[in-house]
Amino acid sequence: QVQVVESGGGMVHSGDSLRLSCTASARSFNTITIAWFRQAPEKEREFVAVISVTGARTSYGDSVKGRFAVSRDNAKNTAYLQMNGLKPEDTAVYYCAAGRFGFTNKSSEFPYWGQGTRVTVSS
Repeated sequence: QVQVVESGGGMVHSGDSLRLSCTASARSFNTITIAWFRQAPEKEREFVAVISVTGARTSYGDSVKGRFAVSRDNAKNTAYLQMNGLKPEDTAVYYCAAGRFGFTNKSSEFPYWGQGTRVTVSS
C-alpha cells in the first residue's frame, strides 16, 4: 500500500506561481510513476502531468504545456508540480497519483491517490 499526500495549494492571483508537493510512503519510490490530475467544479478529472520513475521522461496536458513543470526527488520520496503563469481556469483540486504500470496519463492506471490540494486562481 502506498500513501500519497499532496501539499502546497492555496489562493493566488492570475500570473502567480505555486509549487505543489507530493509525498509517497513507498519503500521503492524510484519504481513508482507519479502523475498529477486536477478536477475543477462540475468538470471531469483532467490529466495535468506525469513523470517517469527516474524523472527522465515527462508529459503534460495541452492546457498546461509551457507553464507547468513536474519533477521529483527520489531521495526525498517527493514529486513536485511547479505551476507558473497561473490562470483562473487552473482553479481546481489537484491530485497526485502513484502507480507501477509504467509511463501513462490514464487515471485508471494509478491505484494510489492523495486527497487533493485546492488551487484557486483569481483574476
